[in-house]
Amino acid sequence: MKIIFAGTPDFAVPALHYLLKSGHEIGAVYTQPDRPAGRGRTLRPSPIKTLALAENVPVYQPESFKAEADIAQLRALQADLMVVVAYGLILPQAVIDTPRLGCINIHGSLLPRWRGAAPIHRALMAGDTQTGITIMKIIKQLDAGDMLHKEYLPIQATDTASDLHDKLAQLGAIGLEKVIGQIEAGTVVAQIQDESLVTYAHKLEKTEAMLDWSKSAVELDRQIRGLNAWPVAQTLYQGEILRIWRAEILTETESHLSAGQILESSKTFDVGTGAGVLRLLEVQLPGGKRIESKAFLNAHPVNGIQLGC
Repeated sequence: MKIIFAGTPDFAVPALHYLLKSGHEIGAVYTQPDRPAGRGRTLRPSPIKTLALAENVPVYQPESFKAEADIAQLRALQADLMVVVAYGLILPQAVIDTPRLGCINIHGSLLPRWRGAAPIHRALMAGDTQTGITIMKIIKQLDAGDMLHKEYLPIQATDTASDLHDKLAQLGAIGLEKVIGQIEAGTVVAQIQDESLVTYAHKLEKTEAMLDWSKSAVELDRQIRGLNAWPVAQTLYQGEILRIWRAEILTETESHLSAGQILESSKTFDVGTGAGVLRLLEVQLPGGKRIESKAFLNAHPVNGIQLGC
């Protein structure tokens, strides 16, 4: 088959790697325009563009598909199939209808649960015990197309959003290989999504980073893991922002600590919550590096300090 690939971030890289080695003709790659990055704000190509150029695949970077010239360019490629992974543009119907076999998408959740922008993070923050990827047909409605295939992944107690991102990116490539084979053989079976089971994974906001210590240790642990590596959970420590990268719930500890109160100890960074105790494992002050909590305690006093104030 002649396949066009559309994707932008690291999450899309394993899928493109598979296609480049699959024996199919990759007619072109579409990706977001280069964006300013770093302190110098120099233009930086997407990971997908970098990979495509290294493999001598033509790259197109339209700002949108509103211009007829961009649609005409896509049509001229005469693709059988378009594979989309975290592209970052909503495809108009004219694009969806262009490939002979339509467009398919790899989505980072078990649809219809967690349609939308942040499915990996929302699954963790909601306390889901299982996630996965869904390969679906693309239609104009967001993440609502018929499902072609799912791959499942249990969520471990220590998984962060960064961990699941990397696992699901690899799982997406595995699922894509299966679906491509089924499409070629004409054996793929499409399943309609049950609209009564739909939940939405709304885009993350920076305002969600601040921890409320009156919540339970379980809820706070989910929040910390779900916001790693962006925007990263945070609290106030003596008027400064303290970012919290990793923590764990102390299930066996009975505590009389008030919410946000730090246990007086030189060895562990334990904090009272609305229900239970949370041990901070890795933290970061403004202008500093991420450090283990023991190193933080060696350099900073915690006696009598209340987090969040």
